[in-house]
Order: sequence, then C-alpha cells, then structure tokens
Amino acid sequence: MKPSDDCRRTALVVRGGWEGHVPVEATDLFIPGLERDGYRVTVADSLEVYTDAALLAATDLVLQCWTMGTIASPQIRGLCDAVAAGTGFAGWHGGIVDSFRSSPEYLQLTGGQFVAHPGGFVDYEVVVAADRTDHEIVAGIQRFGVRSEQYWVLADSAIDVLATTTIPASEETPWRQDIPVPAVWTRQWGQGRVFVTTLGHQRDVKDLEVTEVRRIVERGMRWATR
Repeated sequence: MKPSDDCRRTALVVRGGWEGHVPVEATDLFIPGLERDGYRVTVADSLEVYTDAALLAATDLVLQCWTMGTIASPQIRGLCDAVAAGTGFAGWHGGIVDSFRSSPEYLQLTGGQFVAHPGGFVDYEVVVAADRTDHEIVAGIQRFGVRSEQYWVLADSAIDVLATTTIPASEETPWRQDIPVPAVWTRQWGQGRVFVTTLGHQRDVKDLEVTEVRRIVERGMRWATR
C-alpha cells in the first residue's frame, strides 16, 4: 500500500551546471526508485529554488546534480539554512563535490572539494573503511573496482569517511607518495544529514549503473533523508 500524500517523503532534485556532464540523464536513473520508495519528487533546473524557504522546509531530501557554476548569496544561504534545519542533502561526483568552487559556505556544507582527477579515466579500487563496514550505506561491501575518473579531493576532519581510494604516486608524478582520499562520506550539518560520493561519472551514466556504485547512491539518499 502506498503512503498517503500527507505522510509521503518529499525529494527535490536540483540539476544543471556544466554541459560536459549529463545531469538530466544521471538523475533520471534514480527518480523512479525514489518514487517507488514513496517519495514525492519535484525537479528544478534553477538554483533559485534554494531561495524558496517554504519549499525547502517541506523537503526531506535535496538531491543535487550541478557541476561547477556559481551560486548567489541568497541561494547558498537558503540551502545551508534548510540543511541545518533538517533537510537532507545528497549527491555524487561533480554534481555535489565540484559545485560552486568560489563559495566557501558551500565547501563548509559538503566538507570536501574536488581538485583533480589525475590520468583521466583510470582503473582504481574503492575500499570501505575497516571500522565503518557496518554502516548502512556500505554494509555488505568491502572493496570493488571501477574505471572512471578518480577524484582527488581536499576534505576536513568533520566528515565520516565510509570508503576511500588511493591516488598512486610514480616517478612521473610531482607528488612523491600514494595519497588516500575519501570516496564516500557523510556529514552532520545542524539537524541535517549530508551524503557525498565521488563515484559515478556523469558523462557516461554507465558508471552509475555499476552495482556497488548504484547501491551506495541509493542507500546514501535514504540515509540523508530527514
């Protein structure tokens, strides 16, 4: 039996940004699943939606897929205030961790920022943190391989790292040692939950159909929901 409209969870999908990614196709992979799970889904293609305080207050999950771009002060203030008040925030790859590079407030919200993907598309391994294997987002997953962009991110110490990947060093690289970086993490922001994964390239949505990647994204959205 489907929940009544009064008790259904609500999701706001905000998508757009750099045309080198495909935010419409990428988010369309997950909207049917949200609807099957009982979410009432609204889609926005403008960041101005973040200034609608009433809408955000009634939203249980914001799924953002917006690579690069700029965000105005009223927009980022509205988003941060909503998450601090309990609205969940989730996303993957450039749609959440390479958004709004010039906004310190946004970087504080997510806790991590893309800086590079050395080598372009490469084979690499994702390893679940040994002390987080019981977390609901990564339960039953230990390690897996992907061929995609391996995101090098800068992150703060207030994130809960669920999985990592390691940027390798070689004689040809200017960095002289292997660099472990977060690949899946969560964050508490006021009363709200934030879920981020660097996985799932958006130029080729096949990356998002890798079993472990899709499972992590789907679980992450549910976990972040108010």
